Amino acid sequence: MKPQATITLLFFSLFCCVTSSISAAQPNIVFIIADDCTYWDMEVYGGQANTPHLNKLAKQGMQFSRCFQAAPMCSPTRHNIYTGIYPVKSGAYPNHTFVKEGVRSVAHYLGDAGYRVALSGKRHINPQKAFPFEYSSAKNNPDVDAINALMSECKSTDTPFCLFACSNEPHTPWNLGDPSKYDAATIELPEFYVDTPETRAGFVKYLAEITYFDSQVGQILNLLDKHGLADNTLVMVVSEQGNSLPFAKWTCYDAGLQSGMIVRWPGVVEPASESDAIVEYVDILPTFLDATNVKTPRSLDGSSFLKVLNGKRDSHKEYTYALMTTRGVINGSEHYGIRTVRSAEYRYIVNLTADVPFQNIVMRGDIWKSWLAAAEGGDESAKEITSRYMIRPTEELYRISDGEYEWNNLADDPQFSDVKAALREKLESWMREQGDLGQETEMNALARQYKNRKKN
Repeated sequence: MKPQATITLLFFSLFCCVTSSISAAQPNIVFIIADDCTYWDMEVYGGQANTPHLNKLAKQGMQFSRCFQAAPMCSPTRHNIYTGIYPVKSGAYPNHTFVKEGVRSVAHYLGDAGYRVALSGKRHINPQKAFPFEYSSAKNNPDVDAINALMSECKSTDTPFCLFACSNEPHTPWNLGDPSKYDAATIELPEFYVDTPETRAGFVKYLAEITYFDSQVGQILNLLDKHGLADNTLVMVVSEQGNSLPFAKWTCYDAGLQSGMIVRWPGVVEPASESDAIVEYVDILPTFLDATNVKTPRSLDGSSFLKVLNGKRDSHKEYTYALMTTRGVINGSEHYGIRTVRSAEYRYIVNLTADVPFQNIVMRGDIWKSWLAAAEGGDESAKEITSRYMIRPTEELYRISDGEYEWNNLADDPQFSDVKAALREKLESWMREQGDLGQETEMNALARQYKNRKKN
């Protein structure tokens, strides 16, 4: 072989190696999120809603059992995911909110690294300059045609992409899916629900809509296969906050804050693996940046759990933090701030104004009205359940091992005074770090809603 040909061959080989290395360093990312879905209602987490696509995905990747978010509401949750910053620090802590001037998002970080960063479906984020995604939507749900086009274009141009596919399901109204697949008479209701015909009728519609969400997951995964992109794509599916029934969304119990999370990444994440590492939504952005070899800004609150995904670690955090404000929520209490910290074993909650009855839009629904009617009709269990939802003590402490739902409040038990004190200290420290002034921050919530922003 001639020297020039040898040099050319060596150059070509080197180019191929470098190109392959760059490609491996820049995986595609597909993030799929449900809306108002209590994670334990999904079949993949032992629930009654059929989720065949998620079941299959779990066998291909890692299923997390301790994933949490920082607020049990749609808008703060989405700002939290895209910015990697907790709600009060970013400014996005009430519902229908917006981030402070200068806050950047994943669309900036990965966009600057050469990615096409797209969001298809539900937005609920502001202002747009802080979230410069390529947007598409099909009735507030992922636009399959737009996603197909994105994948096709990125495949043909060898461009990495990061897609956020944001479903609106199973958010009310529960009008999608096939409720006939579920029997209202035989489904099992959580012990903290009042068993009424309205509850059962609504719950089967909700389960059907979870199955509809699962079909959306299947559509997107099929597109990855269609375009031959699955092997170099990190897929993450999460369930968002709990459903819109009492004690879930709008509350700081596990039913409101704990999320399902399944991650598939061929060659990195071990198939059919499970993790009980505590991770938070605020950690998602740092993990994506770590996975794509993009430097993580020090301004982010979250931290990467890539080493959990690749099997190098089996733990991540000791504590997870969250807050809730009803101020500005539809039919919400004038002010009812909640702050919480959770460890692997305990959840501690502070209700800032426990003297004020707790209320939200749930109480306008037929299901809640049927619960009140049962209580007024003499049902003692219904009386206890509805009373506990509206009236709460200043402090709540629950031992997670007592069951999957917090009901036995240990806050006034002397045996747990040290546990409570330690968790209170952790929570107060987090609040100080975030600039959270408690009730003062709550009363300023209306100014952090996008409709009330100051216009220059």
